[in-house]
Amino acid sequence: LAHLLLQRCDGLRGLLACDATRLQRLPGLGSAKTCQILAISEISRRALEEELRTGETLDKPGRVKQYCTAQLAHLDIEHCIALYLDSRFRLIACEEVARGTLSQASVYPREVVKAALRHHAAALILAHNHPSGVAEASQADLALTRHLRTALGLVDVRLLDHLIVTRNSAVSLAEQGVL
Repeated sequence: LAHLLLQRCDGLRGLLACDATRLQRLPGLGSAKTCQILAISEISRRALEEELRTGETLDKPGRVKQYCTAQLAHLDIEHCIALYLDSRFRLIACEEVARGTLSQASVYPREVVKAALRHHAAALILAHNHPSGVAEASQADLALTRHLRTALGLVDVRLLDHLIVTRNSAVSLAEQGVL
């Protein structure tokens, strides 16, 4: 059953990303097993998030990539999230700021800035997935990064990074020298 589930869901990440409706359509899964898988998925997500809130700070791209990959890599349409951080780069909140299509999501810097102020964030990390699998920043991604960095700078919130996440990798614009 485990091998069948992993095959049908394109691996463990895909299985843990399934919702209840999709899980119950899979052969061999009833309500009890579906609930168990959903609980495992939620517990693992919360464990990662708890570590980021109380553990070491998010000042290293590797930790951020791990978290954002867990949040975004399995999604079939483009999603953009913002990680709002305190002055010691600990996670205050992670919120979805846009959801789009297979190839784009519209992010409004004004809304990101409003949320940063609402959370009293000192810094922010933006991340979005590329369901196409291309782990490169587009011209639109670069323009958004510049525009958002400027907008956040006006209210003394630092944009630390912008990540592009695919199923198999994550690219940090900070590591590439864009930020």
